[in-house]
Amino acid sequence: MSISKDIEKVELPVTILQPAKGLGALNLRDLWLYRELIYFMTWRNLKVRYKQTLLGASWAVLRPFMTMVVFSIFFGDLAQVPSDGIPYPIFAFAALVPWGLFSDAVSLAGRSLVQNRHMITKIYFPRVILPLSSILAGLVDFLIAFVVLGGMMVYYKIPPAVYVWTLPLFLLLALITSTGVGLWLAALNVQYRDVNYITPFLTQFWLFVTPIAYPASMVPSKWQLIYSLNPMAGVVEGFRWALLGTEQGAPGSRLIVSSLVAIVLLVTGLVYFKRMERNFADMV
Repeated sequence: MSISKDIEKVELPVTILQPAKGLGALNLRDLWLYRELIYFMTWRNLKVRYKQTLLGASWAVLRPFMTMVVFSIFFGDLAQVPSDGIPYPIFAFAALVPWGLFSDAVSLAGRSLVQNRHMITKIYFPRVILPLSSILAGLVDFLIAFVVLGGMMVYYKIPPAVYVWTLPLFLLLALITSTGVGLWLAALNVQYRDVNYITPFLTQFWLFVTPIAYPASMVPSKWQLIYSLNPMAGVVEGFRWALLGTEQGAPGSRLIVSSLVAIVLLVTGLVYFKRMERNFADMV
């Protein structure tokens, strides 16, 4: 009898489970815990991308190279678009290298959840790994195209600018922009399959509002600040400035605006993605 009374007097610990709030709800720590999965998913995306292709990784060079040829003929030779005193092929290709990273990342990340629906509905893992691994896989194509760009600079006898050491910062800005846009499209694509049709149009439109075929100096000065709201404008002009020494990409208010927009895209993309994550398995 006394034993039962003692048991009744014992106060058991109470654990209260509450959803995380603020930045804690993003669970970014899980990315470190699942780092091996990120590696294997990135490697798998690379293998799948060039599986059963005739030219393999050569596509990483052929696409921007052929685009550069078309731009050189129509914009450089026929339209006589200025190129800031740099041979037009180098001027265009230096912009197409980071642009290729962005366009591929947005396209692949946007489809990543739908294409891996069998994984989402069967096992648990941070869903953000799927678009993230698609974006990281694009770095290999970027590096291959960058090597070709270096060879073209040697051919045209153009030495790297003194600010070439800042290139990793602009690469980081490109990755931030790609990740932010990719997360938005990946989450939206689960709910609205129209995103599959909108994405090619979006990237094509974005290509022409980014100073790739033309210099940013052609944009009227009164529109320069608004133009810098396009974060890829800061990336492209920054690449040219760091690598070729053009004046337009020099750090200033426009680059600050582009960087802030990229960060906003990343943060809001993460928040929206995590908010929708609980419904992915039901809607995918």
